Order: sequence, then structure tokens, then C-alpha cells
Amino acid sequence: MIPSVNKPGSRTIGLLSYLYGPGKREEHIDPHLVASFDGMSPDPGRDPTATLTDLQQLLDQPVMALAAHARPAKHVWHTSVRADPGDRIMSDEEWAGIARRIVAATGIDPGEGQPGCRWAAVRHADDHVHIVATLVTEDGHRPDDYRSGARAQAEARLIEQELGLRRVAPGDGTAAQRPTSAERHKAVRQGRERTAREELRETVRRAVAGARGDEEFFDRLGAAGLLIRKRTAPSGDLLGYKVALPDDLNAQGEPVFYPGARLAPDLSLPRIRERWSGESADDPVLRLKDSPRTGQALPAPARRRTASAAWQAVLVVEHGDDAAASAHIAAAGEILDALAKTSAAHTRRELGDAAAAFERASRSHVRSAHGHDHALRQAARDLVRGGPALGRGEDGATTAMAIDMLFFLVTAAAHWHARKGHAQQAEAATRAAEHLRTAYQAAAAQPLGVLYQRGRRLSRVVLQRQTELLRDALPELAEQILAEPGWHALAATIAEAEVAGHEPGALLSGAVESRELGTADSVSDVLVWRLRRMADLPAGPRGRAENGVTERRRSSEPVTAIRPNPPGRRRIGEEASGKTR
Repeated sequence: MIPSVNKPGSRTIGLLSYLYGPGKREEHIDPHLVASFDGMSPDPGRDPTATLTDLQQLLDQPVMALAAHARPAKHVWHTSVRADPGDRIMSDEEWAGIARRIVAATGIDPGEGQPGCRWAAVRHADDHVHIVATLVTEDGHRPDDYRSGARAQAEARLIEQELGLRRVAPGDGTAAQRPTSAERHKAVRQGRERTAREELRETVRRAVAGARGDEEFFDRLGAAGLLIRKRTAPSGDLLGYKVALPDDLNAQGEPVFYPGARLAPDLSLPRIRERWSGESADDPVLRLKDSPRTGQALPAPARRRTASAAWQAVLVVEHGDDAAASAHIAAAGEILDALAKTSAAHTRRELGDAAAAFERASRSHVRSAHGHDHALRQAARDLVRGGPALGRGEDGATTAMAIDMLFFLVTAAAHWHARKGHAQQAEAATRAAEHLRTAYQAAAAQPLGVLYQRGRRLSRVVLQRQTELLRDALPELAEQILAEPGWHALAATIAEAEVAGHEPGALLSGAVESRELGTADSVSDVLVWRLRRMADLPAGPRGRAENGVTERRRSSEPVTAIRPNPPGRRRIGEEASGKTR
């Protein structure tokens, strides 16, 4: 159940006309009163003798009783209380009880002998009611409605529990501002799938990903086609910015600009600058080698770097202090934005949805200690500089590797938020993990299928030796791995590591020690990506390099794409340790 307290208005009759009217798209059905301050207020919806003016005058009486100079200019209080789409349809009596509890909790009409405001609750749909009140009590004072929005939310949580409704995760004031009803209706009229506010928020977020300074950030915004206005001090120092879509115009035909802070709390210029503080140039230690032909980082190495950075970030989120963990979680959002922007067509939608969902998880009241997250931010930068990746070959395989590691990081973020009591953020991170699971299946099918075919062609002697190595390194999970479809892909990976000069037993032991495996749906899948990353093997099997010559697959050898097992499915709260796979 979601109460939404609006800013005070000035015309009671105007709000009542809307509530009792047909709606902007004829969506209002049977508008009628379900409750009021005295239980006897006129109902213009069902009483043919009552008018909107009758109800307006009754509500406004305490206001009009004041001297003209003492009347508040903004005296109309309004909130809607909406049920979740999955909730049952409640009766008028239930909605009346909900309305009474909301006005009592918010201080509009506290009851227990205390003077209250006059109010009325109007229902014109199955799933919500509107409460309108006038902000002068019966004795002529202003009500104690301080933080009425937060008080309404707290009461809604109790109502949900008592009425058996879906529990909505409580917020903490760090969520991005929702589009207004006017913005939503405008988007419908213009044929947009999303509001201008939502499109701008995504574009600005992606421009931030891996950026190192004001110039690069604004260059990216301009390249994305946004209109930009900068706010400067008399000294010439840049203080802030606004952005607009070129085709989003107001009634005067002018672009509608949104300040960064109105898009999301962390998109104001000062908050953005905190991310790149101290990052005036590429870190030569972290920077990937550029392509000699293009002068840019290539997609596949950028994704490999992303996998390594994400893996290290998991350890920080799980074991580091809160400030460092918060910074890494925020930087994980940049990684997801950059990966979605540069992903292949068959993974683009799910990665975009994962980035959009995780946006809510990237903010909390825990102050981030930026600076320790350089590796993640550099990886995001390399992804953007590397550009779009192909869906197959090394690009596709490194995408699967990166998604696999990002699933770990996002799940660790979900558990961190859950431990901190950040319900909305934990839920958002969990949704992002679900999208990553789907994207992983699409990205991993082809490269794991190729490895599977290669593993099937290994000799019986080689397979037997690798089976013994596996049983020595993983005595508790060996039989499970040998029964998995991914075992042959893992066997092929172990064989490649041997050819490259690595000790397979040591690699397997290191992969096991780096993180627990008992919660994985497919241990073999996890080990494939761990071993290929640790041994610096090509993420995609491009053939065995011998004397500088790459072995090509015969055209007669079909590549069968096997359906990879998705990342671990355990959810928050299913284990006390907070571990993922």
C-alpha cells in the first residue's frame, strides 16, 4: 500500500472537481465519498441533491472563519492511498477505516479529543482512495502535520500487516523522484514508453559511468543528444546543470529542463564529482592496453577486466567497512550501466533492466568512501571506451564471464543492504540479479556449448586424469560436478590450462579457496569462468595456440549450444551466512 502525500494546494473546489470528474482519460468510475471528518458530509457522487460547492464550503469553513490576512495561501492537503496490484479489492468500509487511520497518523485529524482538520475521502477506482483536507483545525490553528508523508508510510506498513496485504518495502528518502501524473499523461500523449524524467535519468546515469571529470561527463551528455544548461557562480565556477530532451516541450514550446538532483539524489553535480575525486587521468596500473589499430580498449579485454574488478569488489562488500562497501555498490551501478550500453542485442534488454533495477540499490544513507572503488570505475570506463561487443567468440564469452561475476557482486550487495535494513535497496538488487541470471543464460549458451563439444572429444585417459584431479581438489562436490552437463566444458578448460603450462590441481584448489561453492546451481559453470580468468585463458575457446598458429574448428564440426545453468538461486534470508554461490 502506497500513500503519496502531495504538496499543499490553494483551491479545494478544483481538487474536488477532478476527484469527482471523469478523469483525464475517463478512468474515474463511480466517484463517491467513503469517509469524512464528521461521517455526515455531503456526497456529490451519490446524493443528487449535493453539489461540489456544498462539500467545498463545508471543508473550507475553518479557513474562511479566519481573517483574510491570516488564511494560509496553500491550505489544501491531498494524499492518495493506493493498494498493490496484487492485493484483493477492498470494500468501502475497509477504505474508510484506512482513511481514518491515515489522517490520524499524519496529524490531520489526530482524534482523542484533539482538534483536527476537516477532511473527506473519495473513491473513484477499485484500488485507491484520495483524501482531501483543509489545513486549518476547528480551533483555527495549523495542524501538526510535520513529515506527514513519512508518518503515512509508517501507518501503511501497519495497515498492510493487519489486513493481510502485500508488504511494501519501506523507503529511506534516497529513492529517485517518481514521475508525476502530468508527466505520465504527457508521455502517453507523445507516444513515449517512458516519461522524459525517466529517459533523462538513464542517459545521465550512463554518462556518469566511468567518467573522470566535468568535461568528459558533459561531452557524453551532448553526444547522447541532450540539451544542457550549466549554472555558474559569479566567479565562473560551475555549480550545477540541467538537461532536457530536444522534443520534450512545455505549452510555450520551450524544452523542459530537469536539474540533476531532480532526476536522482546522486546525480547532482556535487555528488557526481565525489565519484571522480582524485581521478584526473587514467591510472596506468588499471588501464587496459589499447588496440594498436583503434587506439581504444577492446571489448573483450574490457569485459575480462570487469570480471576481475567485480570479483575483488565482492570481497570488499562482504568483508570491508560500510563506507567502502557503499562506494563499491555505487560503482557496481556504473558497471551495469556501461555493460548495458555496450552489450550485444541478445543480452541488451536484460542487462538494461538489471541496470535500471539496481539503480535503486546504488543509493543509501551510508556515506560512500570514494577512492577505493577506482578499479570498478576504471572497468566501467574501459567498457565504454571499448564500445559495443559482438555476441559471439571472445566478446560473447567474456560477456558471460563478466555477467557471472557481476551476479556475485549484485547478490552480495543485496545481502549487505538486507543486513543494514535497507529493504527497498535489497529488493532492487534481488530484481537486478534475476535479470542478470537471464542475461547470463543468453550470453553463456554458445561459448559453453563450444567447450562442451571440445570436452566430449577429449580422450578417455585425459578425462580419467582430470576426474582424479577433481576428486582430490573437491572431494565433497566432485560427484555432483561429474554428473552436471557442464563437466565436459570444465574438462576442456582444465586441458587448456595444462597446455598453457598451469598446474591444474593448484588452479582448482585456488578456485575453491577463493569462495564457497556449495550454493551454486552449477559448480562446473562457476569453475569454468574462475579457471579461465585465473589462468588468463581466452574466455571463448578460439582453438589451441601452438607455435603461434591458431587451430580452427572444421566446418563439419557443429557447435551445440547447451543451456547453461543460471547463477545460484538462493534468495536473501534463506541462509544465515549471507553467502552466495
